[in-house]
This record gives sequence, structure tokens and C-alpha cells, in this order.
Amino acid sequence: MLANIVNTFRNCLKIPELRSRIIFTVAILAVCRLAALIRVPGLDGTELAKFFAEQANNASVLGMYSLFTGGALEHCAVGALGIMPYISATIILQLLTAVVPRLSKLAREEGGRTKIIQYGRYLTVVLCLGQGYLMALGWEHPEKIFGAGIGQLLLPAYADGWMIWVYRFQTVLILTAGTMLLMWLGEQITERGIGNGISLIITVGILARLPQAGQALWDMFFGAAAGEAKFKLAEAAILLALLALVIAGVIAVVQAQRKIPVQYAQRAVGRKVFSGGTSFLPLKVNHAGVMPIIFASAILMFPQKIFQGLAGAVEQPFLKGTFNWLQINLNHDAFFYTVCYALMILFFSYFWVATQFNELQIADDLKKNGGYIPGVRPGNATSDFLHYTMTRITLAGAIFLVVIAVIPSLLYDWLGIPWAVGQFFGGTSLLITVGVVLDTLRQMESHLLMRHYDGFLKKGRVRGRF
Repeated sequence: MLANIVNTFRNCLKIPELRSRIIFTVAILAVCRLAALIRVPGLDGTELAKFFAEQANNASVLGMYSLFTGGALEHCAVGALGIMPYISATIILQLLTAVVPRLSKLAREEGGRTKIIQYGRYLTVVLCLGQGYLMALGWEHPEKIFGAGIGQLLLPAYADGWMIWVYRFQTVLILTAGTMLLMWLGEQITERGIGNGISLIITVGILARLPQAGQALWDMFFGAAAGEAKFKLAEAAILLALLALVIAGVIAVVQAQRKIPVQYAQRAVGRKVFSGGTSFLPLKVNHAGVMPIIFASAILMFPQKIFQGLAGAVEQPFLKGTFNWLQINLNHDAFFYTVCYALMILFFSYFWVATQFNELQIADDLKKNGGYIPGVRPGNATSDFLHYTMTRITLAGAIFLVVIAVIPSLLYDWLGIPWAVGQFFGGTSLLITVGVVLDTLRQMESHLLMRHYDGFLKKGRVRGRF
């Protein structure tokens, strides 16, 4: 199997077009990694990097955010906002397209999708300006965000008088420019490279934590400070088996789909007669992808800090006790937090499908093209059938997302596995990485099959059709 994979990658380099795309993609990703290392002028990120290194094995909101920026946040780098503002803008516009009639009409018009993408870029700039200013203030007063033990990040030359506004202004512009640069580089990879550029930038940032996770894993079994390993080798074998099982499950469910048979009747358009045929309508089990986990994580990031502040601000005993209970139980290691997290993932799975899957339009398109589902009447009956079917398979996909999302928390809370290691056993990191790798392999495989080379498996294609 390994020999076949090595031979397949060797074949990729034999095709001039594919070779140039791969080299271009690797070069652009290297530039993206530089954006996570070059510091913003006026800041000394040594103390912040030390703080994140000490907190690497603990679950935290800031650690999760730093993961998606590829470590740029902890280095006070120009790419500290990452690509997340662009993703947030895209998600906002997708949701608005589903509920705003004018945007929905624009999306169906010729050239309308390009216009919506342009709106997304404008919204990205607005989000970057707001988030960049907040991040500049956070670096200016790190004790309020990261804790009292962290030292000053702002250089003395920028700390007094009008220079503080120079620092804020230039930091906002640099962080905005960094995100827009990453967005442009991602689009260049999509157009001239291999794979989805935006997704690859996020994935490379996640994989940049692998050395840190490897060091934590080594310390678990061989490098304990007291001279005794915390875990035994038998437990290491169980962890590796669990990792293989989780990855196999993610691959299976991410690619799983329900094939709805569709029959097309013979029809005449002008002087041309189109013969009937049989096809299928693929309904993905995990139609929402990783979006429900992202939404749930984003919503649960801030309530704990908010209730902590409210508990210290109020004097009334009942309110103070309530806020204290909420801030304690909304920690990552609390059972109440895990329950809320799971329920939110279930809710957003159905919410995303409701906004993105339009069974009425699909039924109408089938009717216009002379297609029908055997045993189901065209029109409203077809729409009801698709709605019922999608509701059932979405439940299976949502339950799968819940299981994958809580695995890192269970490993961290119950087994004491360091967070740097546990995050690669499930959650958003694993879902994004597996999905992006599969998509990139499919694109590489299509180039190979066009030139009569074997793909990554013996059958010549990435398995994923059920």
C-alpha cells in the first residue's frame, strides 16, 4: 500500500501541469506560514509566546483561536487575524442569501454569485477593521485578556502620548492587510494550484501544531519530569487504535451519501429529442460539514468570561450565586458545558441544512427537466419526500458530529490527555484536516486519471461512493 502511494506521488510529478500546480501550492503555503511568524511593529511577542507555551496542554478559548491562525496570535504576527474574518463574512452572506429575497434572487442570476463574492470581500474588510482594533487593544493591555502574570507586550517607544494612536492605527492596517493577503493567496491557490486555497491555509496552520503535539505525546510516555511516564505503552497502543478508528469514521461519514434514484422521461425540445435515462440525486449525510461545530464553539467562547465579570460586579447574593454557578459550569471541563455544546451542534446541523438545502427548488428543477423519483409524484410530494429523507440522514450526521466534537474534551477531562494531543483525535481540527486532504487528493487523482495513471488506490479513485 505504501509503495503504491509513493509511486502515485511520483506519477504526479511526471505530469508537467500537475507538477507546476503542486509546486505553486507549496510555495504559496510557505508564504502564508511567514505571515504567522513576522511580528507587528511595536510589539515584543516573547512573553505572549511563553504564555501560550505554558498553556499548550490546557483547553482554552485563546488556544483554540490561536490554532486556527497557525500560531500567529501568540507571535503577535501580521496574520494574527488569520483567514477567519473572510470565513465569517462568507458564512454571514450565505445565511443572508437564504433569508433575504434580494440576495437570493441575485444568487440565481448570471454573474450574481461573483457579485456576492465581492460583497463578501467588502464585509471581510469591515470585520478585519473591527477585530483588528480589538486585538490591538488586547495586545496593549494583555493582563486583561491573558491574565495578570503576563508581561508588557508594547514597546516603550509606543506606550506614551500620541504614539499609542500610531501603534493602534498601524496595527489595525497591518492586521487587515495580512488577512486580505491570506485571502488573495488562497484564491490564487484555488485558481492556479491544487485544492481549495482557503481550506489549505487553515489546514496548514492546524498541522503546524503537530510538532508540539508530538512533543506532548512523547512526554506522556517517556519524558515525565519525575522520571516516571504518566501512561504505559499499552495505553499508547490503545490511543493509536482510537486515532485510526476516529479517522476512518470521519472519512466514511464525510463522504457518505444517500443516493436517491431519479428517472428522466423522453422529451423533445424544438427539433431535438432527448432520450430518457436513470440517474441519482446524492444527499450527503454530513451536509453541514464542520459548520455546526464552528457555530457552537463561537457562541460558547464568551459566556464564561461574561458571567465571571458579572459575578464580580453584582452584590445581590442570589444573582452573584447564579453568575458564579454559570461561570463555573461553562468551563471546558464542566459536564453542563459538554451538554450545551452537544445540543448546539444538533441545533445548528438542522439550521444549516434548513438554510442551504432547498427541497422546493430541487423538486421544481426535476419537474422542469422531466425527472421524477420512482414511486413519488412530482411537485409537492417530491419536496415532502426529500424533506423527510434529509431530516433523517441529518440526524445521523449531527450525532456523528457530536461524538467527534466531544472526543478531545473527554480525553482531556477524563483521561488527562494533554489538549495539544487530544485536539488531533477529533473536533474541528480533525474534521477540517481530513476533509481538505480528501478534496485535494480527489483533484490530484482527476489529473492522474485523465492521463491514464492509477490513482491513490488500486481501483484508481478515492473511495467514497456508497
